[in-house]
Amino acid sequence: MDDAEIVGLYWARDESALEATRTKYGGFARSLAVNLLGSAEDAEECAQDAYLALWRSIPPERPESLKAYLGRIVRNTAADIWNRAHAKKRDAGLTVLLSELEDCLPSPSDPQAELESRELGRAVSAWLRTLDADSRALFLRRYWYGQELKTLAREWGVSANALAQRTRRLRISLRAALEKEGFII
Repeated sequence: MDDAEIVGLYWARDESALEATRTKYGGFARSLAVNLLGSAEDAEECAQDAYLALWRSIPPERPESLKAYLGRIVRNTAADIWNRAHAKKRDAGLTVLLSELEDCLPSPSDPQAELESRELGRAVSAWLRTLDADSRALFLRRYWYGQELKTLAREWGVSANALAQRTRRLRISLRAALEKEGFII
């Protein structure tokens, strides 16, 4: 079943939309959640919460790419779960990812955070379009999908240290691009 058909089921409020989504994208949702949260139990909770959020948001939303839309919901849900866990002094995989990016992103406590957030998204997207396909894939797989450097290194046939240096250079490049756009880091 393609995305448009599944979204149509959501619009018709047909509960089989949930099973169709689990069948087509369940592995993707769990994998993304595990990468971000570092725990299979938390990932399962995240995936279930994401399906509920998907059900509640379609309609009124009508996403063109159900996978991308679900990915965004899973990431947001994982962030909520991580925040709850972090408040209890339990660290997870998201801690490492956020700490790596904190030096090249504006502070969330900035008074214009909501407006800046939209502009930041546009600026990061523009920066990503300037990268070659391999660098863009590395950045997204590391920081969007939360994949570990050692896993990526095996796939790329390089050392984890080499990829760590490459991601460091990408973060430096992102920071420079954002500062050029006027973001205060």
